[in-house]
Amino acid sequence: MKIAADIPAEPSLRRLPGVDELLRHRELGELWQRTGPRAARQIIRSTLEQWRQSAAPAGVAAQILELRRRGEAWLRPSLRRVLNATGVVLHTNLGRAPLSAAAARRLAEIAGGYTNLEYDLETGRRGRRDTHIEALARLVTGAERTLVVNNNAAALLLLARALAGEDGEILISRGEMVEIGDGFRVADVMAASGARLVEVGATNRTHLKDYRQALTPRTRLILRLHHSNFQMLGFVGRPSLAELAELAHEHGLPLAEDLGSGCLLEADSRAGADDAAVDEPTVMASLAAGADLVTYSGDKLLGGPQAGLISGSNRWLEPLRAHPMFRALRVDRLTLAALEATLQEYASDRGPELPIWRMIRGQDLEARARDFCRKLPAEARAELCAGVSLIGGGSRPGQQLPATLIALRPEAVPVHDFERQLRAGDPPVIARVEAEALLLDLRTILPEEENTLLEAVLRGLGLSGPPAASAPSEKNR
Repeated sequence: MKIAADIPAEPSLRRLPGVDELLRHRELGELWQRTGPRAARQIIRSTLEQWRQSAAPAGVAAQILELRRRGEAWLRPSLRRVLNATGVVLHTNLGRAPLSAAAARRLAEIAGGYTNLEYDLETGRRGRRDTHIEALARLVTGAERTLVVNNNAAALLLLARALAGEDGEILISRGEMVEIGDGFRVADVMAASGARLVEVGATNRTHLKDYRQALTPRTRLILRLHHSNFQMLGFVGRPSLAELAELAHEHGLPLAEDLGSGCLLEADSRAGADDAAVDEPTVMASLAAGADLVTYSGDKLLGGPQAGLISGSNRWLEPLRAHPMFRALRVDRLTLAALEATLQEYASDRGPELPIWRMIRGQDLEARARDFCRKLPAEARAELCAGVSLIGGGSRPGQQLPATLIALRPEAVPVHDFERQLRAGDPPVIARVEAEALLLDLRTILPEEENTLLEAVLRGLGLSGPPAASAPSEKNR
């Protein structure tokens, strides 16, 4: 009986080249120079192993092509810029607020060299990184001081840990016990701080007397959460911020409000924006109503980088700044650079021109959609239809922005395959599929991105070059 070793190997496996042979292959040399030798060996070895387990592509040319494909995939960054055609302005999965051109320039300027991050240029001594945005934040918000940590959940965690500690209590309305996204709940964040969260009132209605009756010698903080990511309708109610501030100050306690979205534009500066955005409370209004501390996000309605900002009274912010946890949660120079540039836009009265506010206003959406539709070939079967956009990011839930959408039902490819092709493109296009149509919402496509989107759509249709103009049909107009 013959043993397994005597059985001839499959011819296709005998023809597989070795690692060194493929490293020296003239058609792959330039690719391996870009990947580097370590990555090249890993790519080759993993590919050869997969071929041994299954079947190698027939022919040397096909094998080279597969290795080239894998090498290019290795070189492609994992974090990539995408075109957001969903109409969700603050799309959490897509990075929320796009930065302004000024913030992008500041990032490029700061990233490539050293900075005075913690260096006082006047004295030549060590400085503090949180001073770089203080003057701008004071001008924009009116707050005595502002601290910055890496996100709004971190701001709440620091606030609870520094002011309540492990033996203190924090009062919060039962109707504000929210889940803030990705499964994280306010109660969990507070529990991580060591403080005890005391729920007061009922789910739908909380009265000032509920807070008063819950006060104990261990109460360290009264916390109010803005309903930024859910709505309560019907028989509902809660005390005003001013009433809570009076109660807190009567007992020597700080009042903090978590605004979440962090709107810095007053209503009269949001002219032309949908009522969904106009109704959003501002950081300035909360401070004026008596809040000692206000926490909010940098990458939502503020329109900047991911960050958690805490604005308010220096009396209550100094313990936060001095707490060891602040060092663990502090932000880096790139975040501060982008945030400083964004706040400068507000300080210079250019806040309404930040990308998110331009998108929320959605000026000329119908004209832009109509013009884009005309550039598509007949086989795209494009038509205009009425629809809605969303602000997203936990801001103004249930509020919809009226939009003019472009619906595509291509003849040559099923719509779900078309969506996958756009998503796999370079750059990837993220869109919606509804009622067997791919929907493009130009609200979240900047005007300077429209040509790139058009090229991506044409590639997805298997076309190249400028298409013949076609008149768009209309639906539900």
